Amino acid sequence: MSTTLVLLPPHDPATEEWPNRLEEAVPELVVLQPRTREEAAHALAEADAAYGTLPADLLAHAGRLRWLQAPQAGPPPGFYHSALIAHPVQVTNMRDTYTDHVAAHTMALVLALARGLPRYAREQARAHWAPDWDPRSVLALGEATALVVGVGAIGAEVGRLLAAFGTRVVGVDARRGGPVPGYAEVLPADALDRLLPRADLVILTVPHTPATEGMLDARRLALIKPGAYFVNIGRGPTVRLDDLDAALSTGHLAGAALDVAETEPLPADHPLWARPNVLITPHVGGVGPHADERRFAVLLENARRFVSGRELINLVDKSEWY
Repeated sequence: MSTTLVLLPPHDPATEEWPNRLEEAVPELVVLQPRTREEAAHALAEADAAYGTLPADLLAHAGRLRWLQAPQAGPPPGFYHSALIAHPVQVTNMRDTYTDHVAAHTMALVLALARGLPRYAREQARAHWAPDWDPRSVLALGEATALVVGVGAIGAEVGRLLAAFGTRVVGVDARRGGPVPGYAEVLPADALDRLLPRADLVILTVPHTPATEGMLDARRLALIKPGAYFVNIGRGPTVRLDDLDAALSTGHLAGAALDVAETEPLPADHPLWARPNVLITPHVGGVGPHADERRFAVLLENARRFVSGRELINLVDKSEWY
């Protein structure tokens, strides 16, 4: 008996050959690739599994659905809606498919802040030679303490890389404890408030979940050590950007680097764009080679497991969104 997997629209060129590749690798699998929402609704009526984003109106057509593969590690807001959370379908994600790329991007942002590059980049745009000889304008990573909030695959790799610079790395994580390479210690999430005042560098890698939305607000930003630096490489809704801007405007924070924003794209009139001690990249931390093949590999592995009744990889707790 065959198993039906539906690749939900919209499609990108990278996935066009996936149906043939999946069916060749997993003979028990029938893969459908509907082009419209109407075609998707029809296909879902016979689907055992699906890949992509499944809003409530389409989920209502999926009477047989038992597995949904999310196309990202951290899907966009709204992916985990109430109907999906209540549905018995298992959800898996693309966790750890771009860890190396995000960790490298994180280190690029950290090093840029540590050496004052955001300001120098602005001076270069003005063809202005303006050296800053004040030793307080740089962060000596070999003498610094970094707090990594979220010690999943990305956070663990960021900590390992920071430790290579001589940085003392501590972490907080809601799920992970015990020894992690590169980390002096990893503590439960409730230790965050007492660790913030001790860190010269705070790095967020956490996903957007009901528990992390707005976790860095005015109160917590005020707890951060004066003169510290802040980096968000996780998800934008975890940080209240107006509160972050206020912490920068008063000089409480020495600088910040963001690859994600509470609202994306970040509005052109937001004051963070103009701050000389802020570096902003447009949610590109995961960009790098082999991304599509890595996503396909996760989908293929889970397809093989699904048809043989084995436990899926990268299972998500739907109530927590990761």
